[in-house]
Amino acid sequence: MKMGDLRLRPVRESDLDWLDRYTFDEDFLGQDTWSGFTGTQNQRRRFAETGFLTASDGRLVIDLADTGPIGIVLWYRKFYGPNEAAFCWGIGISLWPEHRGRGHGSAAQRLLADYLFAHSTVRRIEADTLPENIAEQRALEKAGFQRDGVFRGAWFLRGRWRDCVVYSLLRGES
Repeated sequence: MKMGDLRLRPVRESDLDWLDRYTFDEDFLGQDTWSGFTGTQNQRRRFAETGFLTASDGRLVIDLADTGPIGIVLWYRKFYGPNEAAFCWGIGISLWPEHRGRGHGSAAQRLLADYLFAHSTVRRIEADTLPENIAEQRALEKAGFQRDGVFRGAWFLRGRWRDCVVYSLLRGES
């Protein structure tokens, strides 16, 4: 999947070292996402077993031509109601700090949404962020997502429960 100079690709074994920075470098991941230290052994085991691509979740590398990897996108199943067939994809993104604020996040999230709609029957893709993360809210809107509302006290982050702003994109919306 490609949009201009930006493309999404599967994680390679050679990516695992920089992916480990998510585990140890709070500044690299960012205040809005880092949720504490975890070990890298689970990440490496999961890569060895699945390559981070399963029927219920996945990760792709965001590659920029002539630059290489600049971040990752991920997706996972979210369920509403008692019917497990009625799920949507939740998505997330993390860009390396030096590549934020340049429109790459919007492009990568749109590429991911297009990919998920093309390769699954899901009707809804959802993303959430903290209310103060205005840059991510703008990126989602630029990618075609619409603000659904606020889930009060839905995230546990840095020792307290936080609100999150929820955005969605439905199949067929531009």
